[in-house]
Amino acid sequence: MDKTWLKHYSPGVPAEIDAGRYGNLIDLIETAFKNHATKPAYKMMGASKSFAQIDEASKALAAYLQSLGLAPGDRVALMMPNVFQYPVAMAAVLRAGFVAVNVNPLYTPRELEHQLKDSGAKAIVIVENFLPTLKEVFDKVPTQHVVLAAIGDMFGFLKGSLINYVVRKKNQIQALQLPGMVRFNEALSHGRSLPYTRPEVRGDDIALLQYTGGTTGVSKGAVLLHRNVVANVLQCEAWYQPALQKVAAGESVHTVCALPLYHIFGFTANLMLSMHMGGVNVLIPNPRDIPAVFKELSQHKIHSFPAVNTLFNAMANHADFNSVDWSHLVICVGGGMAVQQATAKLWLEKTGCPICEGYGLSETAPVATCNPTDSTAYTGTIGLPVPSTELKLLDDEGFEVAAPGPGEIAIKGPQVMAGYWQRPDETAKVMTPDGFFRTGDVGMVDERGFFKIVDRKKDMILVSGFNVYPNEIEDVLASMPGILECAAVGVPDEKAGEAVKVVIVKKDDSITETQVRAYCEANLTGYKRPKVVEFRSELPKTPVGKILRRELRDKPKA
Repeated sequence: MDKTWLKHYSPGVPAEIDAGRYGNLIDLIETAFKNHATKPAYKMMGASKSFAQIDEASKALAAYLQSLGLAPGDRVALMMPNVFQYPVAMAAVLRAGFVAVNVNPLYTPRELEHQLKDSGAKAIVIVENFLPTLKEVFDKVPTQHVVLAAIGDMFGFLKGSLINYVVRKKNQIQALQLPGMVRFNEALSHGRSLPYTRPEVRGDDIALLQYTGGTTGVSKGAVLLHRNVVANVLQCEAWYQPALQKVAAGESVHTVCALPLYHIFGFTANLMLSMHMGGVNVLIPNPRDIPAVFKELSQHKIHSFPAVNTLFNAMANHADFNSVDWSHLVICVGGGMAVQQATAKLWLEKTGCPICEGYGLSETAPVATCNPTDSTAYTGTIGLPVPSTELKLLDDEGFEVAAPGPGEIAIKGPQVMAGYWQRPDETAKVMTPDGFFRTGDVGMVDERGFFKIVDRKKDMILVSGFNVYPNEIEDVLASMPGILECAAVGVPDEKAGEAVKVVIVKKDDSITETQVRAYCEANLTGYKRPKVVEFRSELPKTPVGKILRRELRDKPKA
């Protein structure tokens, strides 16, 4: 496809980035620590941590992790919300020469067991709120070392003790013990007395296993190399410049960090990009608590806000919206799910700063396209390919489709993953011989090179920016006694974009919706649980027996 999009780049945005600028993420991280040492890096609940403090703590934790006898390239899981310990732990894992495995802290025991087994994680850094989940599966997983953090650990003794007391009482956290477990602050203290050895890491070494759903219903790890993440950080930096140059010289860019850092969007757009540029992340541990979000943001001058449509919408419609001074906002990036026109219109009216919609996946580290950041209005598209990135449209046989399409969006660039962890069969399904990643999303492109998603080839459901795969829901429900068969589909949802609907054929007539919901609550993370539960006498199927999911989505129960 002709790169017509290059003609429509904002002034100053290069066609290509220097993907070799850093040899690996350790180089990027340590350069940031050195260049921005005295600047604030993270703010939360009235406390601030400088780059120098994160540098010192992460180096100590890296030395501790190296002392455990793990081999280079071993996997270390991180199971935390947005708290000070997350950037410390992530930097420590990478600086120690290990592979980070991001884990959703709200996972059920079943989901956590799969991810720890599949990744082979030898160690985990986890916040104590989620320790009961780990305890339930601990004897079934390869994880031998546990670093246990409490929310208040890095706030100093007095404030930290108070925070921990309140959090433990509110969440009824009980003291639990696991073999090989050490407290976060103890690990730091021990690490300070240990030697740290900077590992030999190449750009082609694995930095991150970012788990995403699969068509088989099994969550699989996208293998992101050091060079993949470095490239995407530099691509985002180049793309954001037209907006960020509006921030006064010498002023640290303050970015709202409400995106979960364990999610690839938050990992790159918040953690790594702000680290590289010397910006401040205002940490939001629980973005669902909207009053608490406003309370935190009212204490800061906000310049940048990456988020999903659901959060923009919830905030713009909230009574506390004007408690925050939005006059310094220069860039808002929407991703993870489609930005709705009504939300974009309201946000622009209230802040004067348009939402620039972008597009990407775990497999692309994640940013592949974005609207120009000097845009003045909502475009209804996912924007242009970012520097050093190519997009083309393919038909079912893999041949390129002429513009405007439609066709399956395929992406090529230095940010595209190396493949799926230990799943060459799944990798082969999505990678073309010439190095393009097939997204499963059907798109069109206009004469300027702006792309738009019009449909999805795959059955994935997108709930508030999180991938939900029907087969996983169906596998869980099929294991519930009394269910003959079931199907899961996505249905439109005003708040989440899409929600899960399950259609069930009973084997036992006594099964109730309440029982189904209770079973899902025990086995599925919140965003995967069905919003709609429907019972039918049979499911619509093709002549060969394949369930017609589209019919379940489009046609109500007769």
